[in-house]
Amino acid sequence: MNKEMSETLVRTGPGTPMGNLMRRYWVPILLSSEIAEPDGPQVRVQILGEKLLAFRDTEGRPGLIAEFCSHRGVSLYFGRNEENGIRCAYHGLKFNRDGQCVDVPSAPQACPRMGITAYPCIERAGMVWAYMGPADQQPAPPEVEWCNLPASHVFVSKRLQETNYLQAMEGGIDTSHVSYVHRYEVDIDPMHQGTKANDYIKADGNVIFDIEKNPFGLTLFGRRNGEPDSYYWRVTQWLFPWFTLIPPFGDHALGGHVWVPIDDHHCWAWSINFHPDKPLSDEERRDMEMGKGIHVDYEPGTYRPKANRDNDYLIDRRAQQEKRAYSGVFGFSMQDASLQDSMGPIQNHEAERLLPTDKAIVMARRMLHEAALGLAQGIEPPALDATMQHVRAAGVLLARDLDPTEWAKAHLADGKNQPVYSI
Repeated sequence: MNKEMSETLVRTGPGTPMGNLMRRYWVPILLSSEIAEPDGPQVRVQILGEKLLAFRDTEGRPGLIAEFCSHRGVSLYFGRNEENGIRCAYHGLKFNRDGQCVDVPSAPQACPRMGITAYPCIERAGMVWAYMGPADQQPAPPEVEWCNLPASHVFVSKRLQETNYLQAMEGGIDTSHVSYVHRYEVDIDPMHQGTKANDYIKADGNVIFDIEKNPFGLTLFGRRNGEPDSYYWRVTQWLFPWFTLIPPFGDHALGGHVWVPIDDHHCWAWSINFHPDKPLSDEERRDMEMGKGIHVDYEPGTYRPKANRDNDYLIDRRAQQEKRAYSGVFGFSMQDASLQDSMGPIQNHEAERLLPTDKAIVMARRMLHEAALGLAQGIEPPALDATMQHVRAAGVLLARDLDPTEWAKAHLADGKNQPVYSI
């Protein structure tokens, strides 16, 4: 990837081509539980390079406003959340969830010119989402399957990743690495163990890909040998611009991710497990809360993983030698994150030498790049129609002469009305 394309893709701050593109979609901001109480403590958040403040007002509505008071630039984090607004502790200016200044004690007539940036918010799947783009171009709320299920059916977590969003998201797009970095953990992890899929994944590391470009993003067909008369297909979905849906394992919960830039060197990696048609069991939820599967254990009081760059991700060389952890790092997410972090905060894309298994990554980069440059020329971005998100990932055995793309059109395009295809 040349320098111009790389710079376009990795820079997401205000006014950048990629930043402008991402602001055209609903953006996950924080967990609803982080601002659980009406008039409770406000929370600093940084998204797409913007320093913001999230809070829940007196009527229980989430708000997202600029962190700093328009008067003298004081952080409203130190203000008072009361009576449907945040009041600056320095001179008493008050701002509501729409960013309007509703009180200037020393000069009431100044209210109309003292407003600050604010973004409309909604709540889905226990997450607060915001629309940060032009007000007259706000799309419909997201309809990824897990967004609108009952709370009992879904578990959502987030973790800080100390890299650019792109190299993190590309790990979610790339399914070939499963045969290597995760090959021992799948046998013992409670959300992956005991499935035939594990046998196929470990037996055949030479994945062959077919990639289909769709209006919503990409469908990735990863082919491994199955039975003598069949192939095992892992069908991953990448939903533009930042969702991935993971092929399921047996009867375990389905999974997915969202990769959201904090700034150019950090991102939030959201991890989601869900059952489409039943609640998660108490055991499943307990395992997820303990950081099993695609979730993590945290440093106390933070969303930073306990295994992090400061402690070499708790790498265990003996476990590596004893074939208990392929890379010596435990936990699916941290196995990925440790390797992605090792590339540096922003990978040197000019130095990489890609392989055939990277085809989906190349296509995703091109889609993002073309959309970002196109938007600058007035071309509407792709996948703004939320109904395009009604797809599902799958794991399936298909006869060797069967076209997986045709099978997917019939069984995955409207996934909500289909059974779960898993092995």
